Amino acid sequence: MKRSKIEHLPVMVKEVVEYLNCHQDGIYIDGTLGSGGHSLEILKCSSPNGRLIGIDWDEDAIAVAKNRLNHFQDRVTIIYDNFKNLGNIVRELKVHEVDGILLDLGVSSIQLENEDRGFSFRLEGPIDMRMDKSSRLKAFDLVNSFSIPELEQILWNYGEERFGKRIARSIADYRKHKPISTTVELADIVSAAIPSRFRSKRIHPATKAFQAVRIAVNDEFRNLETAIQVGIDLLRKGGRFCVISFHSLEDRIVKQSFRLLERGCICPSGMPECNCQKESEVKVLTKKPVLPSEDEIRENPRSRSAKLRVAERV
Repeated sequence: MKRSKIEHLPVMVKEVVEYLNCHQDGIYIDGTLGSGGHSLEILKCSSPNGRLIGIDWDEDAIAVAKNRLNHFQDRVTIIYDNFKNLGNIVRELKVHEVDGILLDLGVSSIQLENEDRGFSFRLEGPIDMRMDKSSRLKAFDLVNSFSIPELEQILWNYGEERFGKRIARSIADYRKHKPISTTVELADIVSAAIPSRFRSKRIHPATKAFQAVRIAVNDEFRNLETAIQVGIDLLRKGGRFCVISFHSLEDRIVKQSFRLLERGCICPSGMPECNCQKESEVKVLTKKPVLPSEDEIRENPRSRSAKLRVAERV
């Protein structure tokens, strides 16, 4: 297994532990354990006997986190699973309530810097993009077998790619001759489909398309919606749910989900005709998202698009 040469820096660590209000005897869930950066600080701030449940569906990340958190192993339970299964996980651990939940969405350096994982258009490797390497659907299957309308819908719904139709047609034309096998092939196809005058000098033209394919492969939006609905019910009164997102579509889901819960709506869709009469048990603590400081952005440029939103069980 190839390892990332770049250490993954957790985003807004100080803000996360402050909003989680970490304290001794507390039980906290890090639903996106990653390399364990946030978990490490949560454990420090909940010393000497706070408990952490770390969840991740990437075995590579779990291996790194286990090593990093080894000193706290008597206070840590690490689970290989998807955070959408929060409810089942805590039931199996015989935990009834928790004091805080964190989700740090997006792709970690462990994934981005490993060309074999196929997440990055900057590194040549197989088109994979699975967070969980045991999942059946790979990005290779999606780009080589989905119809033009399906590809177009994915590119718009998950990437807001305005040239989705052109990109979908270019993908379909290319694969008539040979399968699209590598990240560089896919990036080149996408880039060529976007008119030169619309290509940003700052952002790679394949960024939105790769984001969209990755989200579709991992069903990320539905997992997020499920985790928020389930996670709120796991919090004790005063417990807090923190979510860090990295693009507008994720942030929109978090914002809308928290707002609906605050007004007592339990419908995942939150449709206007909703007649929920449930009394609100949630208070949104961040009317506007918390952003990383200028110092953090200078130290870790990948943090520049991060947004933190927090809700509290009342």
